[in-house]
Amino acid sequence: MSTELQAVIWDFGGVLTSSPFEAFTRYEEEKGLPKDFVRSVNARNIHENAWAKLERSEVTADEFDALFRTESKALGHEVPGKDILGLLSGDIRPAVVEALKTCKANVKVGCITNNAPVGKGAGMSSDASKAEKVAEIMTVFDHVIESSKLGIRKPDPRIYALMCEALDVDPARCVYLDDLGINLKPARAMGMHTIKALNEAQLLQDLREATGFEGI
Repeated sequence: MSTELQAVIWDFGGVLTSSPFEAFTRYEEEKGLPKDFVRSVNARNIHENAWAKLERSEVTADEFDALFRTESKALGHEVPGKDILGLLSGDIRPAVVEALKTCKANVKVGCITNNAPVGKGAGMSSDASKAEKVAEIMTVFDHVIESSKLGIRKPDPRIYALMCEALDVDPARCVYLDDLGINLKPARAMGMHTIKALNEAQLLQDLREATGFEGI
């Protein structure tokens, strides 16, 4: 960072937890589906498909189930949306949680998560114990924005602007982490230093270099 860092802003799934994409891959293998089929369904009509509507709380879980079935069937394989909802909650990454706490000790921290009104809490877990741990992590943040509560989802530029406004920070003095390149582009366009989280070791290394914080 060429200027003094003011905040580190985090995505949740795929950064502080393992990526749901790993669960999608296992599901595809179990069901004999083409590799990345689930992601290909979600990549069609990205602003108005079943996935987008769910993350903006415009449809219920049952409506998502039916919509996703229709969208996946059109691509050659009918997949129940309820199966996909069961794959969303990843495993917490303790080392990344500790890195979050290190950041909190030095600068402001925020979380912008595209999530859905399913499961328990922001992490969409069906497991009460995991949901409790996620809730505990959420208390570390100075501000949290959930797409399912706001009705706006990444990569809508407004969601990043709202976070910077809530934290009272300059985007050019922020680091933003996400596991999806499409969600990094608006943040980068605002002047944020962006980190694409490919895996735990890499994201920690990149965060260490971007912040200079010891203990990451």
